[in-house]
Amino acid sequence: MEVDYLIIGSGLAGISFAETCLLHLKKIMVLNDNSQNSTTIAGGLYNPIVLKRFTKIWEAEAQLAISIPFYKKLEEKLDTSFFYEIPLLRKLNNIEEQNNWFAASDKPALSNYLSSELATLNNEAVASNYKFGKVHHTGFLDTKKLKETYTNYLITKNCYSEATFDYSKLEIKDDVIKYKDILAKQIIFAEGFGIHNNPYFNNLPLDGTKGELLVIKAENLELKEIINSSIWILPLGNDLYKVGATYNWHDKTNQKTEAGKLELLTSLKELITCDFEVVEHLAGVRPTVKDRRPLLGKHHLHNQLYVLNGLGTRGVLFGPYLSDKLFQFIENGIPLDNEISIERIYKKLFR
Repeated sequence: MEVDYLIIGSGLAGISFAETCLLHLKKIMVLNDNSQNSTTIAGGLYNPIVLKRFTKIWEAEAQLAISIPFYKKLEEKLDTSFFYEIPLLRKLNNIEEQNNWFAASDKPALSNYLSSELATLNNEAVASNYKFGKVHHTGFLDTKKLKETYTNYLITKNCYSEATFDYSKLEIKDDVIKYKDILAKQIIFAEGFGIHNNPYFNNLPLDGTKGELLVIKAENLELKEIINSSIWILPLGNDLYKVGATYNWHDKTNQKTEAGKLELLTSLKELITCDFEVVEHLAGVRPTVKDRRPLLGKHHLHNQLYVLNGLGTRGVLFGPYLSDKLFQFIENGIPLDNEISIERIYKKLFR
């Protein structure tokens, strides 16, 4: 089999790059072994604001401009729904936070994202003495449904295989790479935390942050908005809500913990007053980087090897945006921004 791109991994990064390739009429093969589950269990929230500091995320406008149309077109293509635009309300806990919100919403760069008027939530189950700040251009992606439906689509196109990638079988030649019976012009490693097993890119500083989430059922909660406080609550429909998330920088396993569950339950009981039951407990390792910037680029020795990783907690917006950046870099030689290029790492490793 001959393809333009062999893509390793089918999380948000792999899916986004695969679809970017197909939109440009490139032939692909995607390999995935489901060893990483961060996409499957992710909250899937997206918003353009860092809610702890009321600041805009890096390249917010560009990410929204590329990623939102990307998912909408993909919904049409797959004839299903997994992308939802719904409001996000940030609970304000004191007068100081109220004042900080007003100051932020008054800034020209943030006025498109932060409502200048505080919101009142007429919901007895979620109390707030200081009201809520409303964030625009927010919502969530049902990442599990996206992964399932897109995988099935790739299978029908004969460009997906569920298999563990064997690095020892990769043959790198001058103008092509060979992997078993596949000949490819380029190979893209989009393995998430699995990069630590990759002998070509395991020198990159992908740290990984474990996150745990809960799915609860609360018949009397009746939320239609995403609520953000010390944790977030995301309405899924049918009285189900996703609650997250913990951050553990030491445990690098996908195992659920009682400590993580207790942390979420404690915060949840401080935020809502109605009864609920825990339906599901989830855990996974986010592909995070210490400088909070993703990892894109070409291997320092092999021109056919590329990496797309480090999407962290902002994978929904990062996935399509970064895939477009990497594709344009490979196909058209458009340089990657210094903030995302692995050259920033290589300069320190190989100077």
